[in-house]
Amino acid sequence: MNTDVAPRLEGWQQTWRLVAAAALGIPFWLSTGAALPRGCAADTCSWFVTGDPLVALGCLTALLWRRRFPLAVALAVAIASSASTLAIGAALLALCSISTRRRPVEIGVVALVYVTASQFTLVLYPVKVPPGSLWLQLALTALSAGIAVAMGAAIGARRVEVRSLRERAESAEREQIARAAQVRALERNRIAREMHDVLAHRISLVAMQAGVLDHRGNLTTEENRTLIRGIADGSHQALEELRDVLGVLRADPGSPEPPQPSLDRIPELVAEARTSGLDVTLTTTVTGRPSDAVGRTCYRVIQEGLTNAAKHAPGAHVHITVEGTAGHELHVGVLNSPPTTTTAQPPASGFGLLGLAERITLAEGELNHHPTPDGGYVLTAHLPWPHHDDERRA
Repeated sequence: MNTDVAPRLEGWQQTWRLVAAAALGIPFWLSTGAALPRGCAADTCSWFVTGDPLVALGCLTALLWRRRFPLAVALAVAIASSASTLAIGAALLALCSISTRRRPVEIGVVALVYVTASQFTLVLYPVKVPPGSLWLQLALTALSAGIAVAMGAAIGARRVEVRSLRERAESAEREQIARAAQVRALERNRIAREMHDVLAHRISLVAMQAGVLDHRGNLTTEENRTLIRGIADGSHQALEELRDVLGVLRADPGSPEPPQPSLDRIPELVAEARTSGLDVTLTTTVTGRPSDAVGRTCYRVIQEGLTNAAKHAPGAHVHITVEGTAGHELHVGVLNSPPTTTTAQPPASGFGLLGLAERITLAEGELNHHPTPDGGYVLTAHLPWPHHDDERRA
């Protein structure tokens, strides 16, 4: 990013700056007119009334391009101010504008030209100058230039600071997005590792049943029908598992994870939470048994809810509900009451619910979590439970 490029001005911002520059030059113009002797030459009076304002108007017009051509415009306006006291305000605005770039050589050249040009005004207008006042006029001109440079340098420093803060905020946002994407990728990899063993087991069963049909010719019709039905059911379930892991690569194929807990391990999870000191109750009204993928996801939802309750709601009562029937949905809910004790909050990464949401999305479910009106927290998940899962289990 080019730090020398100033932000573009809108119409109103440009207008009020030019009006302020014109207003700043009016006192200089009026004081010069008051200092002109009575009965001055016609050409001098004519220039003061017409030429001086026209030069100032040209300088104000040139200031419209001061951000595109800063040095050229600033030098031109500073030189033109020698022929127009009304253009002094425009020259000061040009000096202030180029000072925002904070380049000492450019600022010094324009300031020197401005101070030098101001001395030619005495030659243009026959103004009587008291002895010794030349140095005073030079000092006042240098002071006005110094004020303009200081204001411009302060504005430039502020722009750099704002630009730096904006870049840091954008960098932090990009980093957060990258970290979130990394968490999602890691969660996908973990889900793939979990499903790998289940998928391999089901395919092995299908291969074994097909081998029995191929090598044994003395099976009865009922036995053949049973084996064929098992192969069909196993293949269908394997295809469902394969659909969940397509496009997901195993992060570490050489280190497979142990079999992951499912729905039947939830009572053990609750018992462990009670042993650790949580006040947990479990209500289960599940008819049938869902697939392992749904059961694992349900287990992870309850695990995340208990973990968050232990971290952020010490001493709270946690109520877990699991209900559903085949052909509908499996509903999981973890509700904790407000904390009863106050302890230091442990550090939180903020990625637990993010990874859980990724898992729920891959399962084509819906995850909701929000605080309750009484100060507690509720975590719910709705997971699809196709009817054929229950039929295969039966």
